[in-house]
Amino acid sequence: MNWAERRESMVDRLESTGRVDDPATLDAMRAVPRHEFVPEAERDAAYADRPLPIGDGQTISAPHMVAIMTELLDLQAGDDVLEVGTGCGYHAAVTAELVGPEHVYSVEYHDSLAEQARERFERLGYVGISVRVGDGKQGWPDHAPYDRAYLTCAAPDFPQAVVEQVRTGGLLLGPLGRGRQTLVRARKREDGSLDRTDHGGVRFVEMQ
Repeated sequence: MNWAERRESMVDRLESTGRVDDPATLDAMRAVPRHEFVPEAERDAAYADRPLPIGDGQTISAPHMVAIMTELLDLQAGDDVLEVGTGCGYHAAVTAELVGPEHVYSVEYHDSLAEQARERFERLGYVGISVRVGDGKQGWPDHAPYDRAYLTCAAPDFPQAVVEQVRTGGLLLGPLGRGRQTLVRARKREDGSLDRTDHGGVRFVEMQ
């Protein structure tokens, strides 16, 4: 079975579970070659529905989790999106399929992962995605306000700087909690507070 067939089978499995049914999200998952975002030693498992190690103690999220988060963000073409935790870049690439690469801004703590992600984006045609090395808790104020912001690492709560960088009415999404984590989506109210909904227990590496 070739990579394209494996990827199609992965998305078919995701769709069959009923956990993700948004056509745009499923199309984005079909478009991004996940095997290009994992280390060579892990490639045979690239389309298995589980996290995989990518180095520096970090992981690439399971496909179903990327798809669920993408659907919950309700991404529209042209939305400006802040990602906290670039990792290998897979989630950012899926996001870029929906909003356009030039609208994705990603912050990565590890220099090595950031550099690898930049090279990968260039090689695969996602040249508009912007990546910077820094403390994700500070967000990326230069490009604010954002329509959407999401965390790919667990935090006790949404970092205040990230909340401030999302426009009124915008969405935030991330795994929150220490030890026991919950995927939380929040819409920013006019007064700056957040209207939150929980979307089940999850397990992510913790924010550094």
